[in-house]
Amino acid sequence: MNPHPITFMLTALGAMAAVFGGLWTSALLRLRREEPTPEVGQEFQKPRVAEVLTGFVTMFVDTLGIGSFAITTAIFRGLRLLPDQLIPGTLNAGHSLASILQAFIFTAIIPVDAATLFLMVAAATLGAWFGAGIVAAWPRRRIQAGMGAALLAAACLMLLAKLQWLPPGGTALGLTGWWLALAVAGNLFLGALMTLGIGLFAPCMIMLSFLGMSPKAVFPIMMASCAFLMPVGGLRFIQARSYSPRVALGLTLGGIPAVLIAAFLVKSIPLAALRWIVLVVVAYTGIMLLAAAKRGQRA
Repeated sequence: MNPHPITFMLTALGAMAAVFGGLWTSALLRLRREEPTPEVGQEFQKPRVAEVLTGFVTMFVDTLGIGSFAITTAIFRGLRLLPDQLIPGTLNAGHSLASILQAFIFTAIIPVDAATLFLMVAAATLGAWFGAGIVAAWPRRRIQAGMGAALLAAACLMLLAKLQWLPPGGTALGLTGWWLALAVAGNLFLGALMTLGIGLFAPCMIMLSFLGMSPKAVFPIMMASCAFLMPVGGLRFIQARSYSPRVALGLTLGGIPAVLIAAFLVKSIPLAALRWIVLVVVAYTGIMLLAAAKRGQRA
């Protein structure tokens, strides 16, 4: 008997976790052996409580479908945990392992067309590979401007969803033909944007709902896409040392138990009010990043 195609996806997720975890551990050990350098955020330190709690809170709401990147960025800036130019790399590296666990759970329990899933994941991963190589070399002001614009776009999508101005979605578990080609091209673009710090969940859900897919079937696509693209992008940021090792490790330590609790133990939570709070915080953070970029341009 041939194994089910989804079995290959679950095996690949396990392999991705092993590869990313091994390479990141090697990088952290190498960093620990090195003498301290003047590079901001590149010293090896143990995560602080605030960083672990940030990982827990953001991956908890991420598992419930709200997304993690936008709210994590808002917390980073509100608590001043790290410089703005290190935020994209820290997001991709720090949330990777928890996202792989998340994808493993939802891919195993929610039915979805295997061909659609595989192609969408491949496109997002390819986009992240190219996007991370570009963003890792950007200066601080450009990253601030890019993240600010991305967060405002995310806030607009959240608002449209709250006002129910977006399509409710169809019943399809997969796509074919030109619709599939359009979705793959869109996920390639969204994978590149993920490396800048804009989450994939909301735009991917909207895109696939427009194309007639069931919102429930979109969950494994969104989560598996992030589970593959984030380690790929994260490793490029780690290689370029364009991230904070301490903060990223804190996100990982807090995020993994949060995924397990949200996926298996939480049955209901008042998400409506929470989504409004996240929307306001994300919009405010986007505006502040754009203002910071403008001040840097004047300077």
